[in-house]
Amino acid sequence: MKKQLFALFGAVALLAGMPAFVPSASAAGHRQKKKNDWRNAAIGSGAVAGYGLLKGNKTAAILGAAGAAYSANRYEQERKHQDERKRARARYRRHGGNYVRNGRKYYKFHGHMYFKDLRTGERHRVK
Repeated sequence: MKKQLFALFGAVALLAGMPAFVPSASAAGHRQKKKNDWRNAAIGSGAVAGYGLLKGNKTAAILGAAGAAYSANRYEQERKHQDERKRARARYRRHGGNYVRNGRKYYKFHGHMYFKDLRTGERHRVK
């Protein structure tokens, strides 16, 4: 029984931690991949919790439920951050690139994007 449980946990951990073979093209693609990984981990942990409930294994049920809750929380954080970045891109397009965020003033100059740190006055070119 314990061997089956360890094999199940090992399979879920292996699938959740397995890197994707297709590289993402951008930071947005990377964030989407991370979000999908957390969703898949939540599904896998939920399956472990279901297995524990069906078989009467309290340890598997508790660990699976805890893993599912944590993964679901991280998925929600990734989703909110992704939405925040989407709003920032829309704001950038609306205001022509000039906006202030986190103590930095972003602006365009000669076709390039820069930011000025409002605390120190330093100017930097954005990649």
